[in-house]
Amino acid sequence: MSNKHFSFFKSVEKNFDKAAVHTGLPAGLLMQIKACNAVYQMRFPVKIGREYQVIEAYRVQHSHHRLPTKGGIRYSDAVNQDEVMALAALMTYKCALVDVPFGGAKGGVAINPKSYTVPQLQKITRRYTTELIRKNFIGPGIDVPAPDYGTGAREMAWILDTYLTFNHGQIDAVGCVTGKPVSQNGIRGRTEATGRGVFYGLRECVSYKDDMKALGLEAGIEGKTMVVQGLGNVGYHTARISQHEGGVKIIGIAEYEGSIHKADGIDIDALMKHRKDTGSILDFPGATNLETREAALELECDILVPAALENVITTENAPRIKAKIIAEAANGPVSADAEAILLKKGILVIPDMYINAGGVTVSYFEWLKNLSHMRFGRMEKRFNSNTYENLVSTVERLTGKTIGQKERSVLTRGADEVDLVNSGLEETMITAYREIRDTWKRNKKIEDMRTAAFVAALKKISADYLALGIFP
Repeated sequence: MSNKHFSFFKSVEKNFDKAAVHTGLPAGLLMQIKACNAVYQMRFPVKIGREYQVIEAYRVQHSHHRLPTKGGIRYSDAVNQDEVMALAALMTYKCALVDVPFGGAKGGVAINPKSYTVPQLQKITRRYTTELIRKNFIGPGIDVPAPDYGTGAREMAWILDTYLTFNHGQIDAVGCVTGKPVSQNGIRGRTEATGRGVFYGLRECVSYKDDMKALGLEAGIEGKTMVVQGLGNVGYHTARISQHEGGVKIIGIAEYEGSIHKADGIDIDALMKHRKDTGSILDFPGATNLETREAALELECDILVPAALENVITTENAPRIKAKIIAEAANGPVSADAEAILLKKGILVIPDMYINAGGVTVSYFEWLKNLSHMRFGRMEKRFNSNTYENLVSTVERLTGKTIGQKERSVLTRGADEVDLVNSGLEETMITAYREIRDTWKRNKKIEDMRTAAFVAALKKISADYLALGIFP
């Protein structure tokens, strides 16, 4: 089988099997965790202009060990059942890794959203949601979708409105979907959550001196060189936050229209403005246009962030990859066979099921906000601010020294919703990385971080099944 037609789901299963031998879990239990529990394949007609089109769509619930199930909906003409099953499985392991109490799910609609007008996209989205409602594949305690490739807050708002139409008066109905606009019961920080999570995970990864020494790198994120493939939501925010908050030097960018290289660093905000003005990242001032859009993947750098679609690093180009660390911001960007080549080269691959978990983590926070019917920070922000103000005033009185207004405003500030969201995300990514690393370092037979992540996830999922007494 060629890499072009390599099954994404089989790749996930291959990684599962590689890790399963290190868990000591019963074979039957492992089979249950591995299997997709429910696959809903649908076809529905939508009138587009004067013609009717039959739309192909899917929703897969991989695991019901915890409810609701959770996972994004992608719009792409490349959507197929195998892909959606693979993404749903990854969601199960991802949620377990970061201690988000959901089973994994995923949805997909096989359309190119650029080929439709906004009213047409709304019609397709609402019809897709109706199909999910009919089969009980959506609900705040059943299955909670979110944005993915080709969708965003707008589509989630349409899904919410459609669900509310069919479930009038359901008190927790707004929790049926996450990634909504803030004005429609969304949460601040959700848009950049996946990219911010990538940054937090990378920062934690490169903080270990011994691990970095083995890669020929110094510890610390500042000054590291980075190449980003894909300037969508995840790639852009990863690059922007890494540059502004971590001091990372972005030296290469790859996008649909091509790729560029600039050894002394690319200002990501200036590049986005250039792309908006010209419609392309190419011909960015001071940068060199590369021959192909894949060429940036092969640039020499400390960190490579593939943030687009799956299987962009295959057995064909893996031998030419020169990065020291690959952070899988996209789902499945490195094929299973390609990873074997990368590992032999001594490249550290931070797996997708961990490094891009920021989105589902903050979606979890949004879901909790919806169920509690209250914005985070609303009750405690002013109380905390007043407490800090009293503390600063007491220090001034006891010391006889005055604290400047700028310092005072920083010291006495209560946390807004976005502060609490980012703090929770940071804690989640750091804790999960340490669990994965501990699993990896304690078991000498585990050769890579992906296997360690799977082992950690499988043990958490198995604990739920074992607690039910199904598998003695």
